[in-house]
Amino acid sequence: MHSDVVASRSAEHRDSRESRNGGGAQLDAVSLAIIEQLQEDGRRPYAAIGKAVGLSEAAVRQRVQKLLDQGVMQIVAVTDPLTVGFRRQAMVGVNVVGDVESVADALTAMSECEYVVMTAGSFDLMVEIVCEDDDHLLEVINGRIRALPGVRSTESFVYLKLKKQTYMWGTR
Repeated sequence: MHSDVVASRSAEHRDSRESRNGGGAQLDAVSLAIIEQLQEDGRRPYAAIGKAVGLSEAAVRQRVQKLLDQGVMQIVAVTDPLTVGFRRQAMVGVNVVGDVESVADALTAMSECEYVVMTAGSFDLMVEIVCEDDDHLLEVINGRIRALPGVRSTESFVYLKLKKQTYMWGTR
């Protein structure tokens, strides 16, 4: 099985990945296969991963730690916010006057902001917010985000129902 996993990672895919990742961490076929194993099941034992990719349990453990240390991946429990007390989620588009990076940094520091991305298009930033309820959402948007220096306007997209959220995009 190891040869099948590793052989499926052609040099063409590695070359295209390296050009897209902006010179970040260089990942070989085995590291990519380990990542895919963990995307399928983040609790999969290192011994099982090792068997799938052709490494010892200890070698997998070392590779996983290196991927974590490099910031290539995280291993986290993904919850349904509704089941853990967060009744309101929203995506907020933010338009900025001046330095977008400083506003993005300030948003990143807010615990309610789970996702902050700089964009091209109608908004300078898109921010996913997870809150306890509507009052909490209002306080975050009106009291904190709109109060940031440089924020010109916001537009909120309140989630009514989450239909799909996965982390299974694999690797390239």
